[in-house]
Amino acid sequence: MKKVISTDKAPAAIGPYSQAVEANGFVFASGQIPVNPATGEIPEGIEAQARQAMENVVNLLAAAGTTAENVVKTSVFIKDMNDFGKVNAVYAEYFKEECPARACVEVARLPKDVLVEVEAIAVK
Repeated sequence: MKKVISTDKAPAAIGPYSQAVEANGFVFASGQIPVNPATGEIPEGIEAQARQAMENVVNLLAAAGTTAENVVKTSVFIKDMNDFGKVNAVYAEYFKEECPARACVEVARLPKDVLVEVEAIAVK
């Protein structure tokens, strides 16, 4: 059985997909870009964008009834691998102990020309 997760505390989907889906005890959060869901604004700079993307992920997880501590896998997409250290420092604010498995890749372009996108899989 699957359940679609939706919250106004993360950006609305900009295409034919769900913000997150719960299935068989897992929560699959779609990639979150750094859009402030209240204002629609995108912050300036890689650290601010990474923090907003992570806040969006955390808010989706909360809407699904789970937390960052239950994340088992993330994927981080960054526009410039030279920003890896800065993104990693922000990421470490959210995952302190027993960090999830992770992929981090540089990509040519992201939606709305943002600098970072984060997706996550968590258990309930």
